[in-house]
Amino acid sequence: MKSHPNELFFYYNPAHSVDKQMRAYARSIANHVNEINIEKEHITLTGWRSILEKLNLRAKDLLNRAHPDYQEKIAGKTWDDESWLLILSKYPHLIKAPIAIKKNKAVLCTTPNMVLELD
Repeated sequence: MKSHPNELFFYYNPAHSVDKQMRAYARSIANHVNEINIEKEHITLTGWRSILEKLNLRAKDLLNRAHPDYQEKIAGKTWDDESWLLILSKYPHLIKAPIAIKKNKAVLCTTPNMVLELD
């Protein structure tokens, strides 16, 4: 599948108001924004590996440790790398911030202006 050279991939949860704000920032730096609703679109383990490699982060670095689901289902247990990928895949709502990818550069948008780093 061929993508536009300036296409920005934006992985977000539309239920989070901050994610909506960051989506507006993403649209301001790219004419072609491919929005991926992480609640509706399943991301494969290979997809997550690719995203994590671009971010240079571990799967557990993406998760909101304060979320009640994290505390109930994940905290206090020992997980290997593959298990963390499965957690991302099964509980995408636990991701603490949107992810923006443009070309081979990616950022975890913990603040709205972080997406501007891709411009």
